[in-house]
Amino acid sequence: MRIKRAVVTFLVLFAAGTGYALEPSEILIIANADVPVSVEIAEYYCAKRQVPNSNILSLPLGTGISQTIARKDYDEKLAGPIRKKLNENEFAGKIKCLLTIYGVPIKVEGRGQLKGQEDKLRQLEKLVEQKKETLKRLQQNGASDSNEQKHELNEELIRLQSDIDYITGRETGAAVDSELAMVLFGDYELYRWQPNKLKYKLPYWDQKSLMVCRLDGPGTDIVRGLIDKALTAEKTGLNGVAYIDSRGIADFNKPYSFGYYDQSLRDLAELIKTRTKMPVVEENTPALFGPGQCPHTAIYCGWYSLKKYIDSFDFVDGAIGYHISSWEAVDIRDPNTTQWCPAMLSHGIAATLGAVAEPYLFAFPEPKEFFAELLDGYCLVEAYYHTSPFNSWQMVLIGDPLYKPFPRH
Repeated sequence: MRIKRAVVTFLVLFAAGTGYALEPSEILIIANADVPVSVEIAEYYCAKRQVPNSNILSLPLGTGISQTIARKDYDEKLAGPIRKKLNENEFAGKIKCLLTIYGVPIKVEGRGQLKGQEDKLRQLEKLVEQKKETLKRLQQNGASDSNEQKHELNEELIRLQSDIDYITGRETGAAVDSELAMVLFGDYELYRWQPNKLKYKLPYWDQKSLMVCRLDGPGTDIVRGLIDKALTAEKTGLNGVAYIDSRGIADFNKPYSFGYYDQSLRDLAELIKTRTKMPVVEENTPALFGPGQCPHTAIYCGWYSLKKYIDSFDFVDGAIGYHISSWEAVDIRDPNTTQWCPAMLSHGIAATLGAVAEPYLFAFPEPKEFFAELLDGYCLVEAYYHTSPFNSWQMVLIGDPLYKPFPRH
């Protein structure tokens, strides 16, 4: 009997985490009160998606359309008021998603150096210099029997440098949205990333992790278009061609290697062929799709052209996709940049994702996993948080969080 009750309890918890689709009332919209168009877009979204206007939280974040917010200002002007709102009776335990709007900063600065760690930092830096000198002598010696010692020294240098980076605050900046996903966690370690507890649709036993999405881009008309194009595609169906750009790298068993991601792209192509009637065109060499080679683009996923967008695509309404490459969402409001995220938004894509700083390859959702969630009928923000490895890190998701390119029937 106890076993049966335990099984029922688990299934209820699991259903709570995976079975209920995100509802409009479960979205809290964050706008910049000092930028009128930010509030207007928030209200426009409410009207189009039947989100209550009371779910808009307008915060005074400055009249300038700033890309970056200082860590102190993030804590006091953004995270603090959001946390307070989420703990009010009207919203406590009811909000699953935050939607940031054009006008809200995109990146939060690092925390700076830890106080009271100056002596330890000097000791670590001295140790590093000593180890480097020892390694230099071994390399000059060139004896084969010192290879193991050199390897151990290199490993120790990596560990020491990591300790130094932690104290100095290196790699503690993040995308605002990725940081906000943990706004209910209180104090947590700011160094590199935190695991995303919503990955793989795990039960919501902590009730803390939030999904976060952004309506932003190189101009307010483009931002409103993200909403309109999503709604159009939901009404008429996402129709067009899927373009998948792998590089012909042999599959590796090692997770998150180049071969691993390249195989995921090839697997994605097969998945789309199997699960939809959409034509699939593959580029499986080191070359990329050339200019004008991708008419009627409904889905795009590929890599690797660092901050050099290629105008290959004629995006249909509701088109969705991303380019796996570093620093492609640094300047998402710049209409003239060649970074992939803002360029794709300017050319008509409805939903994309990218990094505001170096994310490392393993921070990207695996292509097959991400699009499989969409094909299963999950909305954009659910698909992302079911497959994104980290929070408090560099990735940002852009588009209508409720967008379902392949709704369940």
